Amino acid sequence: MQNNHYPENHRGQGSKQHTENLSIFHIADGLADGLSHFSGVSRIALIYAVSPGEPLRIYDPQNLLDGHEILLKKIYLDSCDWKQDEERVQALKLFDPVLPAQDLGLTGLISFGGMSQSAYYQMWFTEHHPDICNPGPTRRWLEHATWLLSHDLATCSEFYSSMSDYILREYATHAVRDCLVDELNMRVGWDIQMRVYPILDAILNISKTMEEGFWPRGKLAFVLKAHIQNIQDLVLFPELERPSLRNFKHVRKLMQAVEESSDHFLVSDGSLIAGIGSGEMPPHSIVADFAGPHGFVSFDGEALCSFFDGRFHSSSRRANLVQVEEILLEYSLSPTQSSELLKTIKEIVHHAEDHKHGCTLVIDLSQQPIDIAGQKLDKPLDISRDDYLALAMNLSKVDGALHIRPDRTLRSFACILDGRAIPGEDRARGARFNSALRFTAMYDDLIVIVVSSDRPVSILQSGVELTAHCYWKPVSSCMSTPPTLMRWIENKKD
Repeated sequence: MQNNHYPENHRGQGSKQHTENLSIFHIADGLADGLSHFSGVSRIALIYAVSPGEPLRIYDPQNLLDGHEILLKKIYLDSCDWKQDEERVQALKLFDPVLPAQDLGLTGLISFGGMSQSAYYQMWFTEHHPDICNPGPTRRWLEHATWLLSHDLATCSEFYSSMSDYILREYATHAVRDCLVDELNMRVGWDIQMRVYPILDAILNISKTMEEGFWPRGKLAFVLKAHIQNIQDLVLFPELERPSLRNFKHVRKLMQAVEESSDHFLVSDGSLIAGIGSGEMPPHSIVADFAGPHGFVSFDGEALCSFFDGRFHSSSRRANLVQVEEILLEYSLSPTQSSELLKTIKEIVHHAEDHKHGCTLVIDLSQQPIDIAGQKLDKPLDISRDDYLALAMNLSKVDGALHIRPDRTLRSFACILDGRAIPGEDRARGARFNSALRFTAMYDDLIVIVVSSDRPVSILQSGVELTAHCYWKPVSSCMSTPPTLMRWIENKKD
């Protein structure tokens, strides 16, 4: 059987340059694929120099770093600050730990890099998705890629570079675990009696276990043994009768005791279910908040990631509506008016997401209101008022769209949207989406937001879906040596 990673004309080539190129390709390919499953479609880029005397090179097959040329030139070509650990690197042995490099903090990107004896300098980049819960797990993913490339170049083995590809594709659980362990080490210390892998395994298995046809709901808190006694109103089980965390079916049954209460939660020491507590979570607790078919993992009250479909994900499962915010900034609205309108839109969209019903919002930014067929109101409804906003949320359940003006008034509901057929329609989407797409093609000064009952949110303007994913073709494994950073910047100028 042919190995697709090694084209026939490249087998047997043992040159150092070829091995470096192959290692970079495998790691970048596995990294992009793994992160795309974790966070949505993700691009990868790398700036590196294998040896101290070599020029920096850049591997950016999907143009992730476009727009950052000026800052990259300032950091890498106009300054030598990125080499500040050069003496420490020269003192390292071949398989010594990688020295972390200073984060660049580029807008819209997550990065991690390091310096080692086998890979003098490397800095990995990926997209900072707007709906990400926490960049921590993604950063740990890039950190592992840094270690793997250093290891692969140290061994000069194509076998290891191929294995690195597979490791990074399935790194989601390990990335969450590494992030949690780092946080525990920083806040508690190195001597931690709680093992994180069994906790994450239990969370995923409980999330997949139905009880009488229902998915789990409620909170399961993993608390350090020293802090369990500090839990308010703690109801403990006898030590010899505490259910094992590995008995997922039993734990799922116990979840029924806390699913109707927002104040109570199951308490575990990471090995056994100790009892039921209420009130504030003890410090340094890992909490799994089950919300039916999905849930969230948090540490010390800060969301770390979500989980659904038996896997961990970075998504906050909330529409961020960043495209709507950008459009509103282009119109002649005051900053306060724009901010308040966006806040109101988010309230309605998030309500639809939380209650899992579809809805459509027409944000009419034209000078004079557009005449839309639907249920008119005698007077526009002022949805800046909380009671009228709650009414608008309920009206969004009615089949049809809400017609909203910039002054935060609702002019009509159950609006019918339609228009002539246009290019770009997606028959895989429902009638709500395609009707809205046709309608936006007829008018310039409006935004239509479509919330599907199965959670995706689409933002449409002028017959175009602004939230559409852009997929790209895979990069060939017959990779030539990446260009130097200097040449790449010069080509961008041209």
